[in-house]
Amino acid sequence: MFGHDLADVYELVYRSRGKDWAEEAAETSRLIRERLPAADSLLDVACGTGAHLETFDGLFGHTEGLELSAAMLERATGRLPGVPLHQGDMRAFDLGRSFDAVVCLFTAIGYLRSLADMRAAVATMARHLRPGGVLVVEPWWFPELFLDGYVAGDLASDEHRTVARISHSTREGRTTRMEVRFVIGEAGGIREFTEVDLLTLFTREEYLAAFADAGCPAEYLRPEWTARGLFVARRG
Repeated sequence: MFGHDLADVYELVYRSRGKDWAEEAAETSRLIRERLPAADSLLDVACGTGAHLETFDGLFGHTEGLELSAAMLERATGRLPGVPLHQGDMRAFDLGRSFDAVVCLFTAIGYLRSLADMRAAVATMARHLRPGGVLVVEPWWFPELFLDGYVAGDLASDEHRTVARISHSTREGRTTRMEVRFVIGEAGGIREFTEVDLLTLFTREEYLAAFADAGCPAEYLRPEWTARGLFVARRG
């Protein structure tokens, strides 16, 4: 689970890599309203620090967020004091209401460790949709697209610190093992920490079957802003 060290530098690092949460949320909203023009309520599953949800909140009449990491949720709460935010596991949550749209972005679903877990998450999200509602999920890489041994390096700065990030990704069966090292320079000195992320390489067919079995047949799209594509589904 993401801790305070990562939450502290998360947005700074990914913005330096070109990630634009506001644009992604706006484009996702457009996809939702192409399918359900009157959509006015949205749940952001694995909402992280609330960077997508901040834009969604300005585009929908009612928004809520769900996040497992207490450190990420703390930052989202500070950013969005008027938005209901819940700590919970995407595989099994019950908010007691339904939404016009449910989204799960930035490959969060890839952190689930088994096909049964992924199917449970899709089914749980689908249950939170009203009939005709739209479910949008951004997957992790499909097995045939993953680059074993991939290395990435990034350097990001703001007025208080400079952060270096280096990652190395390897394949272990159906799992991506991504070791990520951060070095942070700031007024008090230099500190570092390492994260090891394990993400499952589900196939496109496994995702599509999970959506279909949850009563939400999906299509797979390739918008320009995500190299991994999107599944967009509608509840029957």
